[in-house]
Amino acid sequence: MKKILVLICTVIFQFSFSQKTMDPIEYKNSPDVFNIPGLSQSISIDCVTSRMILLSGQVPLDSKGNLVGNNVEEQTHQIFKNLENILKEYGGTGKDIVKLGIFITDMSKTSDFRKVRDVYVNLQNPPVSSLVEVSKLFRDDVLIEVETTAVIKNKR
Repeated sequence: MKKILVLICTVIFQFSFSQKTMDPIEYKNSPDVFNIPGLSQSISIDCVTSRMILLSGQVPLDSKGNLVGNNVEEQTHQIFKNLENILKEYGGTGKDIVKLGIFITDMSKTSDFRKVRDVYVNLQNPPVSSLVEVSKLFRDDVLIEVETTAVIKNKR
């Protein structure tokens, strides 16, 4: 009986100290990206060996909320700068992006988007993506919005 009690205490002791103290879900905003009060720029979900980062749709606004660019190519550069700034908060980059959701007001401008995208993402293992043409985004002068999922390996 004494051996069983010692074994149970040992197991309880090991489990109590092996539990992670990190919250499995974390919300972050980057000070370098325009933030709308009441909305999160991103959420991170702990997946043990990595973290899955879900980023809200990014539009071509600078940190002060000013529109950057008047065409898809220029606006896409600002969007990816925003994505990079948010991913940097988690220790990642655009190379960690695994999924893109692209909302564009003119499908014929897709090649302009891709030209910029290819500068930021891992082309050896490109992200999966969905591309949707929309009639309008939240402002008439915004031509493109991109939402993203990234996976960043945990440093252990």
